[in-house]
Formats: sequence, structure tokens, C-alpha cells
Amino acid sequence: MRNNLINILSNNKDIGKRIDSLIAEKIDNFSRNRVQSLISSGYVLFNRLKITNRSFKINKVGEIEIYVPPKKKLSIKPQRIKLNIIYEDNDLIVINKDAGMVVHPSFGNIDKTLVNALLYHCKSSLSGIGGIERPGIVHRLDKMTSGLLVIAKNDMTHIALSEQFKNRTVVKKYIAITQGKMLTTTGSVEDNIVRSRKNRKIMIATGQKIGKEAKTSYKLVQEFGVNKKLFLNFVECTLTTGRTHQIRVHLKKIGNPILGDNMYGRKIRNENLNDDLRLIINKFFYSKERHALHSKQLGFFHPKLKKEMLFDSNIPNDFRKILRLIKI
Repeated sequence: MRNNLINILSNNKDIGKRIDSLIAEKIDNFSRNRVQSLISSGYVLFNRLKITNRSFKINKVGEIEIYVPPKKKLSIKPQRIKLNIIYEDNDLIVINKDAGMVVHPSFGNIDKTLVNALLYHCKSSLSGIGGIERPGIVHRLDKMTSGLLVIAKNDMTHIALSEQFKNRTVVKKYIAITQGKMLTTTGSVEDNIVRSRKNRKIMIATGQKIGKEAKTSYKLVQEFGVNKKLFLNFVECTLTTGRTHQIRVHLKKIGNPILGDNMYGRKIRNENLNDDLRLIINKFFYSKERHALHSKQLGFFHPKLKKEMLFDSNIPNDFRKILRLIKI
């Protein structure tokens, strides 16, 4: 990519394909909606001819040129939002993020994020490596996932922590409540993950060598036969890699999706629940703010103090309420 221009060469196999789907297929992190918007705005050329019809089909071998206009900079404001701080020093801060909180701003979601809260709490003391939109952000959790995150306060710490994530030396343990009877009490899922071509918000376990390598180990802590038709499980998961939606995708792969996961899970029929359990599950886990996944343990080597640090968080209250009800 040079000067915001991306070039793609089409071949004989591409003839007959829609230009929007071909571009989305060839370029990582380009959703089909984004491609269609670029086409409609006149930013796509095929063999030097401007294409504005999103359904245009490739009719010959040629060159596709995509001009990507500069991103508009977000105006991110510090906001006084309560943070659950587990640990803080001059170099980093460990946060226990609430479910429902987005980590960093994006268009359509520019406030009430973790970054807004950090800008207020830390003032100018945050790493700049992530840019104006992601100051201090070394890794992320999904909006509906709660739990531990480490934030870098300076560039040296950011680089050192990022290297540990890259080298897979960071301890990352999660707890989850899953659905369906588990076939094994312990195991691991090693399955590459790739973004869906049909829906760029969804990740898929490929079962092949394509995509990014991903490994999740799991352990069944306790199984709950709520009734003849419903099994819920309290599960611990350990990440070797850290791909987008990894635990959610891998648990779905083995037939045990996370409770409340509207993207990869399945909704429990109300007739399979007693009144108390139905109210709790619907309130906490089908509210579009929460699914039953929590980053419980996070460990890394502190680059300044030169020592291993391991942090552990409590089981969230909404988890406890569910577990207390299904133990009865």
C-alpha cells in the first residue's frame, strides 16, 4: 500500500466474481460494507476505469485500484468513569474491566470507553504507541467480556509487554459458563481462526491450515444438569494464543458455546428454566451487554521491576448468582 492506494491483480479464476466480494476477499480487515462504500464514493478503478456499481462483475484479467481516503481522527475526551484498579505504578496499570465497556473508541462509539476513563485517570501518562485512539492499549477484551487488562503508561513498557504477548509468555486464564453436556473434562482446541467473508464481525474455526494459529486449553470445573434438557458448565480456559473471539469460537467448535453469547451461542428456551433462573439469565446474559466469559488471571514479567507478576480477580457477582441458582 502506497499513498493510500491498494493494487490488486485479478486473474482468470476471478472472472465472474463481484468486485466488492473480491476486494473483501483479498484485503484483510476490509468489510464488504466498507468496500461497497468506497465503490459508491468513486474510490475504486478497474483497468483505470472508475467503478461505481457495487455489483460489477470482473470480466477480464486486470488491475483493481482502491484509493483509501485518510481516516478522520476521532476527538477523544477524558471522562470521569469509575475504574476497578487492581494494581498501579509509574509504568503500568492493571484494570478489572466491567462487562459492557468497550476498550477503545471507534466511530459510532466515541465515549464511555475504557480509553476515555484512562485519559481522565492517567492524564498524559499513557503510552503513545497505540496512537490517539488506543493510548496505552496493549491487548483487548470484547465488550461483553469482563476481567483483567494491563495498560502501558509509557512506550518502553508498551514495547516490552507487547513482546511478551507476541512470544506467548503471558499467563491468560479465563472462566466461563457454557451450554451443553461436555464430552471431555479436560482438553485443548487447536484450530486456526479466520474472519468470515460473509460477515466480517464473525470469526470462524477453519479446521485447516488457513487463518491464524490458535490454541485454547479447557478444564471442566463443575457440570450442572439443570434438567433433562439443559446442561450448564463452569469451565476454566487457558489461552496459548490470543486471537479475536478465540475462546468463544473454540468452545462453540466443541459444542459448548458460552452462555449469553448472541454471536456464537444459542438462546436457552424459557420453558427449560425455573422462574428465578430465567430472570437472572435474561437480565445478565441476554442484555447485549454481557456473556459469561471473564478474564480471571493475568500474569507477565514487569519490565521495570524485573519480576514476575500474577494477578487474580474475583468471580463476578452475576456469575455467582447463576452458579448459586443452578447448584440447587
